Parts: sequence; structure tokens; C-alpha cells
Amino acid sequence: MTKMSTELRELFKTEKVVTSIWVGNAHQAQLVEKTGFKAIGISGANTSMQVLGLPDAGFITMTELVENAERVCRAVNIPVIVDCDTGFGNAINVRRTVEAIIRVGAASLFIEDQLAPKRCGHVKGKELIPLEEAAGKYRAALDLRDELDPDFMIIARTDARGAVGGSLEEAIRRGKAYLDAGVDMLYVEALQSLEEIKAVRQAIGDSLLMVTTQHVRMPSTEQAIKELGLCMFGFQLAQVGTVAMYDLLMDYQKRGMTAYIDFRRKTAGHPMGGFGSFDLAGFPKVVEWEKKYLPKEKLEAYEESIGVYDPRVGYKGES
Repeated sequence: MTKMSTELRELFKTEKVVTSIWVGNAHQAQLVEKTGFKAIGISGANTSMQVLGLPDAGFITMTELVENAERVCRAVNIPVIVDCDTGFGNAINVRRTVEAIIRVGAASLFIEDQLAPKRCGHVKGKELIPLEEAAGKYRAALDLRDELDPDFMIIARTDARGAVGGSLEEAIRRGKAYLDAGVDMLYVEALQSLEEIKAVRQAIGDSLLMVTTQHVRMPSTEQAIKELGLCMFGFQLAQVGTVAMYDLLMDYQKRGMTAYIDFRRKTAGHPMGGFGSFDLAGFPKVVEWEKKYLPKEKLEAYEESIGVYDPRVGYKGES
């Protein structure tokens, strides 16, 4: 079986631009795989919000992050990239973080050069650690990677464009240093224009480049994104769900049960309507295991009970 890390490397060799959808939990990851995408990113911000109900301000621990990464990796069969914040300590601690993420089955991770406790890359108030300290973290990550899985991709993220005392020039200086340390990809946060993206692209040669684009009106076609020299692009899936759930809850506050009844009517027959999510989570697979491992009389429980959803059949779009 091909390792997920090997599969991800092959994606970057063959895809024009790898589309990585960013999630916060295993259920969202299953939706990404179900709809045909080839790579998943675990967002640190969404992990903090969905696991802890706290903002992306350095509250999540390494243990909590690794446990969430393991759940996501177990739930899907496509490569997973993990946001590891600042690596949870100095270069020595980074070795343990990288080992843990490799062992849960991820394909890649990135570590940023912020001062801990960090902040979400879109939030004001970010500060940086010295370049030499950051480069040491990436060297430590690479050494550990080489010991366990040479195909595992180490991504260096720099927040130097938007941090205290930051600039485009500092982001480029740090990016070059991190690439010289041997990282597989540079991830530059908070670039302010297409011109800045092009400047970074020109400065780092042929190295793999990823950027965030909240400050930039990006082109809408994959070819145009490729022409900017970016190797990966995507969006935060959790925001889509959050907006939809908020709107329904507000509608319920206004119209009561009628709002939910209307929602059920609109989604009748939808692949994820009704009990579609039960199939996604794996109920039919449970039936396969039961048939293989349990006594025959245990399976009779399906005939002797009632329920709207029968996992032997699965969801067929019934309302």
C-alpha cells in the first residue's frame, strides 16, 4: 500500500495545483474525500474552535492536536497535512511533535515562525522568533522526518509579512533561509497583493510555494493560480458549515419548528440529507463486520426491531 506521504509527493509532481480543503474534524474530512478531493489540511484555527471552543491563540496543546490529527487520518484514505502551530516548543520539542504527527499517518505538516503563544495568521499582534531559532526548528523537523519517513513533507510557514516589524523583504529573507535549511515547501502568510505573491515567487526560484490570500483578490481559474507559481490552493470548509448552521438556527428562532421542517423538505433526497451522514460515517461497514464476526442470532436483531435507517440497506435518498 502506498504511504500517504508518498502519495502527496506524487500529487505535487502531477497536479497543476493541488486543491487542499481545510477542515477541523474527521466528519468534515470524510466529506472532502467523499466529494472527490485528493488532499486534506487540518486547520489549527478550526481545531482550536471545534475541539476547545477557543480562538486560535495558542490554547491548543500538542496532545490535543495530535489526537485530532489521528482521528482525521483514520477516517480517510487521502493525504492529510497538519497545521502544527509553532511546533510546541523549541527545536528539541519539535522533534517530538513531528514524530507524533508522522506516527498517526499524516502526509505532511507545517510549523510557523511565530513567538508562542501564537495567533491566527489573519490576526493582528503576531510576533516572530529569531530567524536562526526558526531555522533550527526546521532542521530538527527534517532530521526526525529523515529517520522515520523521508517522503513526509515538511513545510515552513513564515508570518514575517504581517508580524511586528515585518515586511515583504523579511518574509523573502526568512523564506530563503528556511528553504536553504531543506524544507520541502514555503508557506507565506499575509501577502498583500498579487504583486507580492509574484515577488516571492521570483525570489525563491522553483521551490514549492503556498500562500494565504485573505488580503488578495485571487483569480478564479486553476490555470491563473498556476501562473502565479502556487502549488496548492483551497479553502476553509468549516466556515461554510458554520454560516449554514447559524442561518438555520436564526431562522428557527424566528419561525420555530417550521424552519427545520422546511430544511428537511429542501434536503430530502440530498446525498447528505436524512441519514446520508450515517453512511458516510460507516454504518454499512459495521454490518459487514457483524456478518463476519458475530453469531447469526445477533443479526436477527435487525428483523426484530424497528428504525428509520437500516444499515444493511444504507441511505437511498429517502425523506
